Amino acid sequence: MQVRMGLLKKKPEASPAEFRAYWRNHHAALASRVPNLQCYWQNAVTERLQRGIDFARGPWDFDGFSQLWLDSDAASAGFRNGDLAAELIQDENRFLGDLHVVTAEQRVVIPVPQLAVRARLLKRISILRRKTGLSEEDFRREWIFHGELVKKMPGVSGYRQNVVVERERVKGVLGDYDDLPIDGIVELWFEDTEKLAAAFASAPGQETMQHAKTFLEEITAYVVEEDRVK
Repeated sequence: MQVRMGLLKKKPEASPAEFRAYWRNHHAALASRVPNLQCYWQNAVTERLQRGIDFARGPWDFDGFSQLWLDSDAASAGFRNGDLAAELIQDENRFLGDLHVVTAEQRVVIPVPQLAVRARLLKRISILRRKTGLSEEDFRREWIFHGELVKKMPGVSGYRQNVVVERERVKGVLGDYDDLPIDGIVELWFEDTEKLAAAFASAPGQETMQHAKTFLEEITAYVVEEDRVK
């Protein structure tokens, strides 16, 4: 399974509430028709703070993140070809100011709780860029080790790593790393902002962030409100 993630920027004239309403009540039904779609979540940004971390923030400014899990062999075809792909782009132009897409291989480090518990948790999504000069292979190796450090942090309710394997700065057009220099997307769950702050302030949290500085150039963090569509 691969996860296709849309990095969404609303039109400047739309309010956050208007953006979310159209995304959830109109666009979701259209995207749900993509063949081989196994699961679909929307993550609307509610906060843009670097809570708990002392790290350079990247240039990214998004209003939402979509996550669509598909069979690997058909991960992107339904979004690039045919009438539905054209309909999706037409609808996206109605409510989005910009859209980038990454396809990622997902690694579950700390399993996310069942839906009833998950609905009460705070979720943070972070965009990662590796250090200049570090190879993609070395980044992946260091990130796996980093996951073992996160496991030691208190109060982490769930943790997933999304390793980027394809990039579309313009949807439907495969690009290279320089087009969209994003190496990974982190998903972290906590009970609340206090638990988040305490996790990063702890000794294991400090060790984890010191390691992050050895292989990451930027971390761009968002708090999101997630909503399952399918």
